[in-house]
Amino acid sequence: MARRRVPLDEQGRPIPEERGAEPEPDCECPRLDPEEWHEVESDWSDIGFLRASLPALAGVPFRYGAARRGLLERAAQLGLRVPDAPMLLLGPGQFRRLLLLEVEGEAPDVWRPGGFAFSRLVPAPFGSLRREASHTLAAAQERYGGPPDHLWVWYLTCSRCSAARKFETLFVAHYRGTPASRPS
Repeated sequence: MARRRVPLDEQGRPIPEERGAEPEPDCECPRLDPEEWHEVESDWSDIGFLRASLPALAGVPFRYGAARRGLLERAAQLGLRVPDAPMLLLGPGQFRRLLLLEVEGEAPDVWRPGGFAFSRLVPAPFGSLRREASHTLAAAQERYGGPPDHLWVWYLTCSRCSAARKFETLFVAHYRGTPASRPS
């Protein structure tokens, strides 16, 4: 039987073999440029959303796909334009979570939060969402001198591309007002 050498790290654990990058599956998930989204401040004075609520159990949302389809149908009924790769933001909550779909146009149902947002584009596999949300809150508080008014998550991957894209997720810390109006 042939022996095989296995390199070990400082703690004596095997170092995983480097493999070529896995090809990403063909899907319709949005792809964001880190230079435009990671640790970037965005003006939200002209951004509008349709809102829906979905059930959750211990924070895990249910019927996400159905809620998304419902928002897209409502946008069409209201004559609103849905941009290519619209933001689809999920709010916090243990039993109910707010889902926001970015839309363009005017209608009574369109919510315009105004203000500005600070975003972080990070890998966030299951189990690290809370930690990454905390990092986003801390970075936003340090940068703007106080906690954001809202924190939302945009899951950028589906079950087919999550592993290849390292569960890419956008965390959005939203503030009402302007950056200049924040305490320093």
